[in-house]
Amino acid sequence: MQFRSAAKWAKNIVIASAALLAAGWLAFVPSAKEPPYTFVTAWGEKGGAPGQFNDPTGITVAGDEVFVSDSRNGRIQVFDLDGHFKHQFGTPGKDVGQLGRPMNLTIHSGELYVAEYFNDRIQVFGLDGTPKRTIGKSGNGPGEFNAPGGVAVAPNGDLLVPDFYNHRVEQLKPNGEFVRQWGVTGEKGHMAGAFIYPTDVALDRNGTLYVADGYANRIQVFDTAGKPINQWGGPFAVGIPGPFNGWFKVVTGIAIGPTGDIFAADFYNHRIQKFRADGTFLTSFGGKGSGPGQFDHVIAIAVAGDGTIFAVDFANNRIEKWTSRKP
Repeated sequence: MQFRSAAKWAKNIVIASAALLAAGWLAFVPSAKEPPYTFVTAWGEKGGAPGQFNDPTGITVAGDEVFVSDSRNGRIQVFDLDGHFKHQFGTPGKDVGQLGRPMNLTIHSGELYVAEYFNDRIQVFGLDGTPKRTIGKSGNGPGEFNAPGGVAVAPNGDLLVPDFYNHRVEQLKPNGEFVRQWGVTGEKGHMAGAFIYPTDVALDRNGTLYVADGYANRIQVFDTAGKPINQWGGPFAVGIPGPFNGWFKVVTGIAIGPTGDIFAADFYNHRIQKFRADGTFLTSFGGKGSGPGQFDHVIAIAVAGDGTIFAVDFANNRIEKWTSRKP
C-alpha cells in the first residue's frame, strides 16, 4: 500500500512539473498572432560599384526613395522602392561630407541624419546628399559620443542617440546642446533604464521612446518624461538570449510601422520580429541563409508608409523587401 501511494505521489509530481513547465513555456514563449511577412525581392552584392555593398548597416525610406548606409564603402546609396540605383553620396573619411562607418539612419523635415560609428558624430545631409552640419564629437562627456549607432529626431528637432560604448542614450538639442541622458555613462546594467551596448532608437507619434538595448537582448520603452514604462525580450527582459518567439540574440535595429507596431532586427537569430507597442509578440520572418527570404545577420529595418518592410541583410550584402500581403 505504501509503495502504491509513493508511486501515485511521484506520478502527481511529474504531472504537476509538466504543467508548470508548460505554463512557463507559454508565459515566456508566446505563439504568433499574425502570419509571417512575404518576401518580395532583394538587391545588392558585395563590391564597391553603384548598387553593390560592403557591410551595409542602416536604412530609411522617404517617399519613393530608400537610403542605405554602405558602411565600409563610406557612402549613402539611394534607390527607388524596387531597388533600382538612383544616386550616392559620401566617401570614406572624417571631413564634412565624408563618412566613417555610417550606421542607422533617420529622416526628419527633409534632412537625412546619419550616425557615424567611427567618427563619433551625427552628420546631417539634404536628401540630395548636400552636407548640412555635424553634431557631437568623440568622448564620454555630455553631448559626446563613443560609437553612436543610430538617431531619432523629435518633432521639436531634439536628437535621441544611442551611445554604444558609453552604454547610454543621450538627448540633445538641434544644435548639439546636452539635455539629458538615460543610463550611467560607461556602466552596463540589466535594470530598467540601464543599457548594454544600445544600438538604435525610435520615437512614436506620441513621443514614446523605444530603445534597442543591443547586448541586453531586449527593447526598453520610456515615456515623454523619461521614465521607464516597459521592456521585453526573454524571461523578465534581463538579458537572457534565445531563439524563441519574443526573445533576442542581440537586437540591432528598431522601427515603428504606420499603425504603431514595433519591428526589431534580431541579429544573431537572422530574423525580424514584430510586436505591438505594448510588447506583445505578433510574428517573425526570415531565417539563416543566403536564399530568397533568408538573412545572414539582419541588422536594420525601415518601414514604408504602406507597411512594406525594407531590411538590411548585413553579411549577404543586400537589401530585402517584404510585405504583409499574401502572394
